[in-house]
Amino acid sequence: MRICILYDCLFPYTIGGAERWYANVASRLVAAGHEVTYLTMRQWPAGQPGELPGARVVAVGPRMANYGPGGGRTMAPPLLFGLGVFAHLLVHGRRYDVVHTASFPYFSLLAAAVARPLAGYRIIVDWHEFWSRDYWNGYLGALGWVGWTVQRLCLAAPQRAFCFARKTAVRLQAHRVNGPVEVLTGEYGGDLSPRTPGPADPLVVFAGRHIPEKRARLAVEAIALARRRIPDLRGVIFGRGPDSAAIDAQIASQGLGGFVEAPGFVEEAALDEAMSRALCLLHPSSREGYGMVVVEAAAVGTPTILVDGEDNAATELVEPGINGFIVAQPDAALLADAIVEAHRLGQGLRVSTADWFARNAERLSIGCSLARVEDSYTAL
Repeated sequence: MRICILYDCLFPYTIGGAERWYANVASRLVAAGHEVTYLTMRQWPAGQPGELPGARVVAVGPRMANYGPGGGRTMAPPLLFGLGVFAHLLVHGRRYDVVHTASFPYFSLLAAAVARPLAGYRIIVDWHEFWSRDYWNGYLGALGWVGWTVQRLCLAAPQRAFCFARKTAVRLQAHRVNGPVEVLTGEYGGDLSPRTPGPADPLVVFAGRHIPEKRARLAVEAIALARRRIPDLRGVIFGRGPDSAAIDAQIASQGLGGFVEAPGFVEEAALDEAMSRALCLLHPSSREGYGMVVVEAAAVGTPTILVDGEDNAATELVEPGINGFIVAQPDAALLADAIVEAHRLGQGLRVSTADWFARNAERLSIGCSLARVEDSYTAL
């Protein structure tokens, strides 16, 4: 089949969960003998081609920064990407049997839907997230209704919908997505073999972009409170972003410099090493479409602490007391209590977490999800 994948970023030029997902989708389809074209924004130096082994990479928009100073997506790149996709599909749409796109950043999906009657391809949409109206209002303030309306318009496109959480599937169906919905259960591409975790260091790890919804500053506060009961406790706050300066100031002002560090982004091996010996992963994010980092932590026997919330689908990956804890609200004292409990349970909780991963490894694997996506192409 002739397949066109739409996403405004391309791995490894930019690194993120969706980028990895579409690179893996493309590789799987190429290996199965399909003809794959990948439409994206340019993320490489001018005059050079974008590279994705076996696939044809087409830049339909210029190189631009996707995120503004506050950590949110800027408007111009999605609009230009949508226009570029629309122009490409108007000219070349008939050469594709299937267009496979992310729902976000929306305008590319709308472009594919508008061009579809002229080209006749089928549309597959990955809904990595479906934001609630309250979240849109918090994200865009008075313009929240605009984001909500555009997201709702995307539901009207005739599509086969995939998502990565039951919470997302329920929302899609409640708002009458125009097509069948299937929940994919995994994106983990690491080693699936069972392992016995070693004893943990008194270390709490946070890993994520330093943007408001990830709540890294709350993680620092919780570590400081837990340290009052675990005197040798340390913390490491991986990642960078708009909140990084405030986090550095928070660590300095509270006298945590000798116990909490914020080294920024590090090599994957360094992150894996810290994660494998951590007491727990502290991930107080308000919004997650899946929660890959929870699976990555469980794979090395490290439990995760989450905060419950209507936009946090990562809670579907934690069984309280088995592979981590879910606190009821974003409160530093509650998070500190969970850290202390993870410390009290010690090796028993780490073994339980590793057992949970071993039981669920196959369904959590990206191979399982990719096989179901490939089957969908055959059905089409």
